[in-house]
Amino acid sequence: MQTAINTELIAFDNWTLRVRPSQSANPRLLLLIHGWTGDENSMWVFTRGFSPDYWMMAPRAPHPAEPSGFSWRPPRGTIRHAQGGDFGVPSLESLLPSVEALMLLIDQYSASVKLDARQFDLFGFSQGAAMVNLIGLLYPHRVRKVGVLAGFMPPGVNDLISKKPLVGKNIFVAHGTQDQKVPVDLARASIDLLEQAGAHITYCEDEAGHKLSANCLRALEDYLSSPEGAVKD
Repeated sequence: MQTAINTELIAFDNWTLRVRPSQSANPRLLLLIHGWTGDENSMWVFTRGFSPDYWMMAPRAPHPAEPSGFSWRPPRGTIRHAQGGDFGVPSLESLLPSVEALMLLIDQYSASVKLDARQFDLFGFSQGAAMVNLIGLLYPHRVRKVGVLAGFMPPGVNDLISKKPLVGKNIFVAHGTQDQKVPVDLARASIDLLEQAGAHITYCEDEAGHKLSANCLRALEDYLSSPEGAVKD
């Protein structure tokens, strides 16, 4: 897997991370969350056009995946789902421990490098995008810009959505119409839920499979470079 130049592979408090520090006087943390069977190297292919002001961090998920790589939920058969038990679509219940661990990592790592991460930006792909959706719903005060790539909304979030935690947030969503792993209907359904939670959506849909098209990558770059992720009328 090709990774971005000037990145560092580090071990931090039982996590494996690939980071790209910033030389900016006031860097902003950008969290890169890989999908199922991915790792800390998977997301850097998207970052070539991103601002050098970002301090980027890509953590390796804590659980092994089959046949290789890593996952944000425990392996098959080690958990019981209250939300239907569908291992194809991980629930809030199955992902919540990783969400909470990731938030603790952000706080501990940012403190160790003296980085202000009271608010941060993040994007994720596939299962990582489901993680991003949950972080936004659970910790809306912590997130500024949010990118959901080829993702879905985990079941079990209705109570969170009813509280409208995403009012004032502009969230970027991208999906391919030919995606066979995460059908585009799941992305469209997740948009409805994000809007019910109060978010404004910037949506890029393209004729692509389970990947980010060139057009949608440019749209993501534009979204991340726009002032404060402002909501547009």
